[in-house]
Amino acid sequence: MQYTTLGNTGLVVSRICLGMMTYGDPNWRDWILGEEDARPLVQRAWELGVTFYDTADMYSFGESERVTGRILADLAPRDQLVIASKVYFPMSDDPNDRGLSRKHIVAACENSLRRLNTDYLDVYYIHRWNYRTPIEETLEALHTLIRDGKIRYIGASSMYAFQFAKALYTADALGFSRFVAMQNHYNLLYREEEREMMPLCVEEGIGVVPWSPLARGYLAGGRFPDEAQPTARAKSDSYAQKMYNQPGDREVVQALHDIAAQTEYSPSQIALAWMLQKEGVVAPIIGSTKASHLDEAAAATGLELDDDTIAALEAPYVPHPVLGHPPYGVDAYDAR
Repeated sequence: MQYTTLGNTGLVVSRICLGMMTYGDPNWRDWILGEEDARPLVQRAWELGVTFYDTADMYSFGESERVTGRILADLAPRDQLVIASKVYFPMSDDPNDRGLSRKHIVAACENSLRRLNTDYLDVYYIHRWNYRTPIEETLEALHTLIRDGKIRYIGASSMYAFQFAKALYTADALGFSRFVAMQNHYNLLYREEEREMMPLCVEEGIGVVPWSPLARGYLAGGRFPDEAQPTARAKSDSYAQKMYNQPGDREVVQALHDIAAQTEYSPSQIALAWMLQKEGVVAPIIGSTKASHLDEAAAATGLELDDDTIAALEAPYVPHPVLGHPPYGVDAYDAR
């Protein structure tokens, strides 16, 4: 395993982040693994050197955080772990139990800490942009949580680059804590983030922690509608079916498989290696239901692709519409 700092902070993280959304309540999604099945996988991740673990309050409506907290408590001392969670999506029918108001952020953080059985979060992300709350209010609430020792760093997830820039300069202007991480939608099938968000993050020293680095399995193959559907997630992941199978996607996947066939590495490893070589990228978030997925991901951190290989992977790409967050003016929880 390789390690690096999260953007321009001093926080050291593994170059693979284990996404804990996969673990929680199987009744939430039929591809979710319960605690008993999750334990050996998280243990394997730790053995491979993974120190960075990512969850959110809304995953399995809190059960992912509970499972994460119990497993990690048995795994390693708290100070050796980097634990991240997120706030934004509704946790109940209460109209104040959602969004990025001061009321919700403070209450949600306390609830996440209780479920995770920890005194603090290393990284606390806003899960999406909230059009109903001034960014000044959100930043002040997050800054207060840092001052109170409840969180160490703050991050943001999928939004327009101008919104992230607004949040950064507002924090600077008001003397609030700055976002240090961006968890965005980025992979070989979706590279629109290279237009504005990625350059902004590099310029501002923001660590990029991409979600869906393998395009929810499409980059591993067997996920297009006319192909075999080998996994429970492939059969039922309607969100992935809307996100991918765009013009040019099959050609990108074919190029990836052609290159992998000429090496000893899998398509997934090639796709991860491509991402890990992108400037600003710190740690792709990997969801795993098999130990072999984790072994492959760890090995990919040591793989370097040459310029010709990168060019061949990128050549078939066709521009995509915005995917991963809703259109301007629409809150994500209204668009679901």
